[in-house]
Amino acid sequence: MDISPETLVSWFLHSLSPEPLPRRNAEASLAAAADRPGFAIALLQLVAAPAVEEQIRLAAAVHFKNHLRSRWAPSSSAAEESAAPSPPAIPAPEKEQIKGLIVSLMLSAPPRVQPQLSEALAVVSSHDFPQSWPSLLPELVTSLRNAAAADDYRAVNGLLGAATSLFSKFRISFDNNALRLDLKYCLDGFAAPLLEVYLKTSRLIASNVAGPPETLRPLFESQRLCCEIFHSLNSIELPEFFEEHMREWMTEFLAYLGTAYSPAVEAEGTLDALRASVCENLQLYMEKNEEEFKDYLNDFASTVWKLLMTPGSSPSRDQLTVTAIKFLTTVSTSVHHSLFGSPEVLQRICSSIVFPNIRLRDEDEELFDMNYIEYIRRDIEGSDIDTRRRIACELLKGIALNYKDQVTTLVSMQIQEMLKVYAANPSENWKEKDSAIYLVVALAPKAGSSGGYLVDVESFFTSVIVPELQDQDVNASPMLKAGALKFFTVFRDQIPKQAVLALLSHLARFIISESNVVHSYAANCIEKLLLVKDKVSVPGSNVVSLTPRYGAVDINPFLPQLMTNLFNALQFPESQENSYVMKCIMRVLGVGNLSSEVAAHCVSRLALVLTEVCKNPRNPTFNHYLFESIAALIGRSCEKDQALVPVFEASLFPVLQKILVDDVTEFWPYAFQIFAQLVEMSKPPLSDSYMQLFLVLLSPESWKRSGNVPALVRLLQAYLQKVPNELKNEGRLHQVILISINLISVSRTEELGFYVLNTVVENLSCEIVAPYFKEIWSAIFTRLQSRRVVKFVKSLVIFMSLILVKHGPNVLVDSIDALQQGLFMQILQPFWIPNLKLISGATEIKLALVAATRLVCESPILLDPSSSEIWGKMLDSIITLLARPDQFSGELENGEPDIPETVGYSAAFARLHYGGKKEEDPLKEIRDPKEFMVTSISRLSASSPGRYRTVIEKCVDPANQSALLQLCTTYNCSIV
Repeated sequence: MDISPETLVSWFLHSLSPEPLPRRNAEASLAAAADRPGFAIALLQLVAAPAVEEQIRLAAAVHFKNHLRSRWAPSSSAAEESAAPSPPAIPAPEKEQIKGLIVSLMLSAPPRVQPQLSEALAVVSSHDFPQSWPSLLPELVTSLRNAAAADDYRAVNGLLGAATSLFSKFRISFDNNALRLDLKYCLDGFAAPLLEVYLKTSRLIASNVAGPPETLRPLFESQRLCCEIFHSLNSIELPEFFEEHMREWMTEFLAYLGTAYSPAVEAEGTLDALRASVCENLQLYMEKNEEEFKDYLNDFASTVWKLLMTPGSSPSRDQLTVTAIKFLTTVSTSVHHSLFGSPEVLQRICSSIVFPNIRLRDEDEELFDMNYIEYIRRDIEGSDIDTRRRIACELLKGIALNYKDQVTTLVSMQIQEMLKVYAANPSENWKEKDSAIYLVVALAPKAGSSGGYLVDVESFFTSVIVPELQDQDVNASPMLKAGALKFFTVFRDQIPKQAVLALLSHLARFIISESNVVHSYAANCIEKLLLVKDKVSVPGSNVVSLTPRYGAVDINPFLPQLMTNLFNALQFPESQENSYVMKCIMRVLGVGNLSSEVAAHCVSRLALVLTEVCKNPRNPTFNHYLFESIAALIGRSCEKDQALVPVFEASLFPVLQKILVDDVTEFWPYAFQIFAQLVEMSKPPLSDSYMQLFLVLLSPESWKRSGNVPALVRLLQAYLQKVPNELKNEGRLHQVILISINLISVSRTEELGFYVLNTVVENLSCEIVAPYFKEIWSAIFTRLQSRRVVKFVKSLVIFMSLILVKHGPNVLVDSIDALQQGLFMQILQPFWIPNLKLISGATEIKLALVAATRLVCESPILLDPSSSEIWGKMLDSIITLLARPDQFSGELENGEPDIPETVGYSAAFARLHYGGKKEEDPLKEIRDPKEFMVTSISRLSASSPGRYRTVIEKCVDPANQSALLQLCTTYNCSIV
């Protein structure tokens, strides 16, 4: 490669610069150089150069690892998804050079650089090992034995780290024959050397039990890595080698859990990290090899109990506690649960393991104050399974599966004792109350389960939770307030409506608590309350519907205070992009009835927030809820008061236009959806600003980014509905037709193309559209030749149905036959008739039924006696569709979606629920499509007595004949 090492050093140095310009220039230079042959080797040589500064070597190692990830085996499918060319792969000779160098360079690299090269080795091995890299495993084994013989534990641990990465695929990959062949190869080559090193290191540790931490640290790390490899090699099933040597492994496992080392060593994180890995292996054997492991179980269970009761201060004590309790939890739910059955053992587990671990610690308080996002992630987002508090409760739940009454009694007594201690001195003993609340919440049965509650929820809420919520000082005892709000949220279904309404003003107050956790929990509580639904029986039927418990009437009295506090909460430090607060704003705006003044204030505040996030869109979840809030506000306020439309335009247009001008690509799909809403709310004629946007919309350039396309279609539909006559000018309709044809030609956008065509047909007269039918049908039927999938054909059936109901059967048939004589009948029999019965969705079914009915009753081509059989088959499909119980999927009860937390930016489109297009019924004049079909067929049969009855008896399925007769009886008509 013609780039000098000095130049590479300079680039990496500048890539670490805090200044954006030199950093971007250096990154651009590195990206350009990546396409040249020899670049990876040049990076590896730089990483290996001892004279180069370590931070440069580390940066080069990271870049090398990432270079291998993208170019060792470039993914063509990923390139297709991103619409970008696939990066050139590393040439084969260069790959062989890398494989020949990487192991030795990893061993000689500095400690900070070594893990990066180990990961790079794992990247290569994931593609090439073992088939295309047969020399790797023998090289690792030889180097490992040599390093172990020389007691060179820096090299030993480097090699074991590489092997850990190499074998991790056996934990995470789907089990198949190819994977098992790879596992056998690895077991044959590595299982014995692994045990040799493990036992040798164990002997060294045993002879240095009283040794200093610096002597034992690399030995413990070596054993931890051996345990990680043990886990990987045993993940699929118990290998024969490990079954034969189980006693050697288990003896050492037990020793590490049960041996007491010096206080200095016990305080070392490496020892507890090793113990945590041992516990993970014990759990693996309990889950997968319980029969073979049962002889060791008693010793391990008692040793783990003792270990958990022994206090420790190492950095890895949390990890050890969690993994150890997980192991005991697995035992408690197995056939060996009797180990926990005696009252003494249950008491010891609860008093010495569970209850101490659910108490708040200093680290929890620090996290609460210093990193509220991580605290919330662990506490209420379901990511707390690996915290001491949560895993201790999981152990209780595990034991309660077989000893429910005993556990309930012990826990209930503990809760009462905690509350009693708190009551004796609230300011000093507030953590006792926090623990009591946590226990009740954590042990609440999941929705749909049959388990009961530990306490009387309503009574506990009234006596323990309400006093916290009524406290006038929203900043006092913030962790207790957070616990109370969490309880309120979890048990929201069980708390009576009147009790909730009495506390809504208090919840609104907590939104301006200075604690980020407290105002986040308050916002989350209100948002979740507005999703609560009650089952309500429909009078005179067995149908049960879900109705919102709280509506606009309930929250309107609090709306001004609530909205003011929510927007003020976004001013707190670190809460400027608080997703919980913004989601609450979204939900309140979607439910409440805002006055014009409050609505105008809200849109100006939302526009200000949007202006700020446009500068650096870093929180996808917050930003999605922000746009949902804007969409909800437009939908509920502008529809009610048209005078607000110009007010909203004045606030939103500047920032929406800025998104387009400044190319804030993450927000383009959102901006187009908001524009679509505003277009729909406006009265024609549209302003010049809208018409300029319309011209941009028709430009082919606007449609090149795939993530924008659904939003652009949504906006185009809005224009077609609002100002259809504008399409007559300057060839705009042809531009729209070309856009729809291009969309139909690609599988992922074909449905969107039909949406555009449907809107054109709905909103323009036949005279305007007719000149383009030939071009439209030609594109559709060309595509149909290679795209005969149900999804495409159903879209085609809907499109043809829409033309038929808008312009009549003759227009539909003649426009298709104009392309090729007799083509309509060629489409009807293989495509329309069999797929008609598959149509779904209320509006679509109605449209398809009415169109098909008109076709068989009005179209000369089908009424011709020579088409009797096709006529009968079409009627059979109509009756099948009518008789099918319609199940509408994806409809949201009461229009309030529980939008997921994990929305993000990607090539995929993020649809705004509150900005969705309102579905229009093109057949409002027909209330009952069943009645329309039966009466139409009855009138037709009356015109030719006996003829159609004969066709029905011959071509229609007997079950459908019965259904038709039943419908005739229902609607008082007949087939003659």
